[in-house]
Amino acid sequence: MPKQKKYIFSSITDILIWILLIVFAIMVLVPLVFMFTASFMPANDIMTIPFPWIPKTFYIENYKQAFRGNDGSYIFLRNILNSFIVAALTTIGTIFLCSITGYGLAKFEYKGRNFILIMILSTMMIPFEAIMVPLYLTITNLGWQDTYAALIIPFLMSAFGVFLMRQFLITFPDELLDAARIDGASEIGIFFKVVLPNSIPPLATLAVLTFRYQWDSLLWPLLVIQTPKKKTIPLYIVHFAEEKFTNEGALMAAAAIASIPMIILFLMLTKYFIGGSNVYTGGKE
Repeated sequence: MPKQKKYIFSSITDILIWILLIVFAIMVLVPLVFMFTASFMPANDIMTIPFPWIPKTFYIENYKQAFRGNDGSYIFLRNILNSFIVAALTTIGTIFLCSITGYGLAKFEYKGRNFILIMILSTMMIPFEAIMVPLYLTITNLGWQDTYAALIIPFLMSAFGVFLMRQFLITFPDELLDAARIDGASEIGIFFKVVLPNSIPPLATLAVLTFRYQWDSLLWPLLVIQTPKKKTIPLYIVHFAEEKFTNEGALMAAAAIASIPMIILFLMLTKYFIGGSNVYTGGKE
């Protein structure tokens, strides 16, 4: 009898959890469905209440307008390429710098190690808006205004990334490192040949979060980039929306295209991003 009550309670709990997860999933998916659906509708249909979730006809002109732009400059693909270059280079740099810093903080004993970690983590308490002006002045004094360097270099190091890698690597088996040292491997060789290949889950997590942040970044590029050919995709969408007569369908099409790279990246790294339990076996059972 007690087992039966426990089983019923467990089943009800599972049902409630599933209902809660479904509600959250709907809340996340509805805006995406609206965006992709609206991207195939004329502007008049998008503004209709209630919203017709299934397009009457697939209006491909929205995507042509998104690529062409309101001024006919066809700069959309160039802005996507700019976003990809900035996000990719920043992600690669962040992964390397955060992982090697986290490795040094996790596996080497030296005076002041904890103080350094505390100082790095303390920067997470400072909002970006508080350092935006001095950072902008620094970029201007270095002559990096309106360059890719202004978009990439200030974000190559992440306090969260250091903390993530340090917390993972502190549990990394010392036996693997000692075995590599006995075999004559250098510390740099150990880092690249032993540590990194067995740190795929946190690296994938850091890659997705960093790439997404840079891909969606708007405020900082808005400050430092003026040349249209150097602007990123969020700036293109903002400029698209600032036109006197905004084409909502083309705007949704531009947003839909801009979201595709992030969806692809997440799907490619899902098995590492979500399931990170088999960390020392390359993801194999």
